[in-house]
Amino acid sequence: MHHLFWLSCKRFLILCWHSLTRSPDGTAPLTVRRVLVMLLFLPVFALVQGLHWLGFLLDDILFRGWRRVEIREPLFVLGVPRSGTTSLHQVLAQDPNLTTFRTWECLFAPSVTERRCWLALAALDRRLGRPAARLLGWLERRIFAGLDAVHPMGLMTPEEDYFALMPILSCFILALPFPAFTHIWRVGAGDRDLAADERRRLLDFYADCLRRHLYVHGPERRLLSKNAAFAPLAMGLAARFPDARFIVCLRDPQETVPSQLSSIRGGLAFFGVPADSAPVRARLLDQLAFYYENLDRLRCALPPERHAAIGMPDLRGGLAATLTGVYGQLRLPVVPAFAAALAAADGQARGYRSGHRYSLTEFGLTPAAIRNRFAGAYAHPALATGVSVAAARPLERAPAAPPPLSPPALSSAGVRGC
Repeated sequence: MHHLFWLSCKRFLILCWHSLTRSPDGTAPLTVRRVLVMLLFLPVFALVQGLHWLGFLLDDILFRGWRRVEIREPLFVLGVPRSGTTSLHQVLAQDPNLTTFRTWECLFAPSVTERRCWLALAALDRRLGRPAARLLGWLERRIFAGLDAVHPMGLMTPEEDYFALMPILSCFILALPFPAFTHIWRVGAGDRDLAADERRRLLDFYADCLRRHLYVHGPERRLLSKNAAFAPLAMGLAARFPDARFIVCLRDPQETVPSQLSSIRGGLAFFGVPADSAPVRARLLDQLAFYYENLDRLRCALPPERHAAIGMPDLRGGLAATLTGVYGQLRLPVVPAFAAALAAADGQARGYRSGHRYSLTEFGLTPAAIRNRFAGAYAHPALATGVSVAAARPLERAPAAPPPLSPPALSSAGVRGC
């Protein structure tokens, strides 16, 4: 970890220099507005990450037991961006057998020390009548309200734990303020572009973050992680966690591509990057194509009891039945409390209508161009036939208790007709 600290410090200093002296994407001019935004953003970012590293150091002094925590049979939700992973995560987080990161933990408390401090402050606030909680709620409604149509978010909502990679500058959202940051794009195709040792160090750091989470919330619980941004690391995750289960969400590239490009426009513009930046768009298209390829590679490498795929029609029109079947396939128990939560979520999913609007044409793309660029994606059984993934293969009902699994080795030859 110390090596990663010094490497991240070096990368951050380079990012600071480039942010204040160079074009953000290699084509657009460096503007006064971008310089001012970065002069405000960079010190705050450095302070927050410095506190995280201090927390990691104190963990090894005050809470050394976190290193002995075992991560048993974690459940990873992967997928292409904008494919329903967030909605699925929020539903799965209601399973009392699972524990997952909340937004405040991802952003402000990846270490045990930070969590203990924030939890102690929250307990004190409750004793005083919750004045800080009310203020935070007021701020939260105003800060996150604009994200509801794209990515609903709140401090207490389940969130992608790839934010825990921020201290080592490997969280892909850093592509918005730093679109010329070569390392972050290599992480965005990690199974292909990261050297084996570099990928191992990144995943080891991530595993340590998961151990810290379980240390606080209960080492006996099963870890739930949702990260569309981990699709390019799917094979690395399967090797690093050989007893893990995976649920993969898929969507037609003709819908995924414009939705993803639309969702990042505001973030790019805030940091002074052209919302229609050609270099960023080209890199994202390449990255998304690799997402589909790598997720199909994962499908071929894992047996059915470790991998299940879901199409968006299943999430919208048959959520309860689909997840009950997926739990059976992955040999996970559906406890009564979660069954009730599924029934309630099913009705909400059927009535949900997204307020996010976008089209291929506004990005200068056509359906034919997408089908050509993502030809490999359409080879997937679900996208090739137009039938949702869960409907394409019958799913078992959940057993009363999950039998123990003997984790198989990954196979490049694959199974299920791959």
